[in-house]
Amino acid sequence: MVGLTAGDAGRAGPAVHAAGLAARESRGRLLALLSMAGNDITAAEDALADAFEQALRTWPDRGVPDNPDAWLLTVARNRLRDWWKSAAARRNVELDPERDAPAYVQEPVLDSIPDRRLELMLVCAHPAIDRTMHTPLMLDTVLGFTAAQIAAAYAIPAATMATRLVRAKKRIKVAGIPFRLPDRADLPARMAAVLEAVYGAYVIDWATTGPQPRTLPTEARYLAEILTGLAPGDPEVHGLAALVQFSTARAGARTANGLFVPLAEQDTALWDSGLIGRANDHLRTAYASGRLGRFQIEAAIQAVHCARARTGTTDWVTLLDLHRLLQTVAPSLGGAVALAAVTAEVDGPAAGLDRLGEVGAGERFQPARVLRAHLLERLGRTGEAVTAYDDAIALTHDPAERAFLERRREAVSEQPGASRTETPWTRPG
Repeated sequence: MVGLTAGDAGRAGPAVHAAGLAARESRGRLLALLSMAGNDITAAEDALADAFEQALRTWPDRGVPDNPDAWLLTVARNRLRDWWKSAAARRNVELDPERDAPAYVQEPVLDSIPDRRLELMLVCAHPAIDRTMHTPLMLDTVLGFTAAQIAAAYAIPAATMATRLVRAKKRIKVAGIPFRLPDRADLPARMAAVLEAVYGAYVIDWATTGPQPRTLPTEARYLAEILTGLAPGDPEVHGLAALVQFSTARAGARTANGLFVPLAEQDTALWDSGLIGRANDHLRTAYASGRLGRFQIEAAIQAVHCARARTGTTDWVTLLDLHRLLQTVAPSLGGAVALAAVTAEVDGPAAGLDRLGEVGAGERFQPARVLRAHLLERLGRTGEAVTAYDDAIALTHDPAERAFLERRREAVSEQPGASRTETPWTRPG
């Protein structure tokens, strides 16, 4: 904690909690508002970081403000004003009387200010910026993921991603890219990157754990809903909204007693039926267009899983068809592993294991290792299964999933012939 001694920790608790909540839930909105003022994302990030630091220094003694977000916005705007008026800035930036007037830094009524994150996301997707950086830039700037988290998702070094992000932010300032919604004619070209960012936030979040879970599944759902209003005729927008909602509807059933609960074993009574209904509405709207896309297929897969709440069974044959279609339309490593899992449900674990063996670069992919262990267990190859569980556990960072896998490994190790066996999937060290 910045500026706090160990003895202050007790009374600082509410202040730290409030600052953390604002950082998780409001950072993107605050950054968007600050960036609009000078088309400078880096300066806005620095100012907002200063505001959070001042909050941690002052809130423990003075109390948390009635409106923490407005307090942070005001302090950050003051920091920007100070920078604009500094000698260095005067040599480079002409003062704007309207921008730098005292009225600009008066405490705002934040709830009356429009949410500007969508504009910022579309700025990040401007054609003047390297196309490969559109989605990473949104994930970092608007949705608050670290360069390390984004780099892990793209399988590149964190330092490389950090350098690329800095370069992209500088490009926005140098090119004078306007912070506004583009013309409707420009939306389709940028929408794909925006959808990927919302989807990326949703996916990365489920792999991000800690003592204070992030709330981005809700955030991704919110942004997807905004997009359906902005582009109501885009079927993939509705497909993404449905996908996020189907998955978020099952959030309350994913863990029990500190253990991860596999989808097929989840208590459907804990699923949010209202959210599932909303997702089905989006999916029907998407299908009505007659233009099929990746997010619609992924949403359809989730819809089949969620139908178990109504029918009591899972239609694995339909799921197999959908996963095959998804791998044709948008092949991916995760999709290939999922296809192997569904193949095992339809054609048996041996067929699923054969399919998994065809997955390239799966040796360090945790879901592939988990599935391999599970299929070996089903085939009665207990020694290999124990080793495979060891490998999967070594790649698992989520505490609830790790506890679940450790329990599965323990159960398998108690079976006859369960001594560890080295396989082509594992090597010492």
